[in-house]
Amino acid sequence: MKISRSIFSAAAIFALLAGAQSSAQQTETPPPPPPCSDEIFHHFDFWVGEWEVFGLQGKKAGENTITVEEYGCLLVEHWTAASGGTGQSYNFVDHASGKWRQIWVAKGATTDYSGGLNDAGEMVLEGTIGYPNGISAPFRGTWTLQGDGSVRQYFQQYDSAKEKWTDWFTGIYKKKKAAE
Repeated sequence: MKISRSIFSAAAIFALLAGAQSSAQQTETPPPPPPCSDEIFHHFDFWVGEWEVFGLQGKKAGENTITVEEYGCLLVEHWTAASGGTGQSYNFVDHASGKWRQIWVAKGATTDYSGGLNDAGEMVLEGTIGYPNGISAPFRGTWTLQGDGSVRQYFQQYDSAKEKWTDWFTGIYKKKKAAE
């Protein structure tokens, strides 16, 4: 009988432990979602990738790489112009304003602007461009996903003397073909 009591006691302890573990698993809260997983953080995903950029006449303007960093919270841009110049930007949702923001630096010039998707699904950012000589002006950028998967990037600068927006740069982004 001692053996059967021992077996019964061991079985009872095992059942208690299994029940306690099951109960603990049921009361655990699920882990929080990863940072920056809400829909707004994906509004600019259409720009992510390896690109060749062309002007409106079809001449290659440069190459651009846009990567997702920091758990999906940051898009990092690395631009190389066909002429050899470079530039970089950080693109993120500013938690204070709830808007997308881009900080761009190239050849000593800086652009700081913010905004978001318009009703047409275009990313539109507005702010200021500052040049190394101290001159600054209102600046606007619009990124539009095209039906063929390319992206149209359209920049305008405000001309206060003429009191109108003027074209600054238009580029057509075409995905780089994978190496064979």
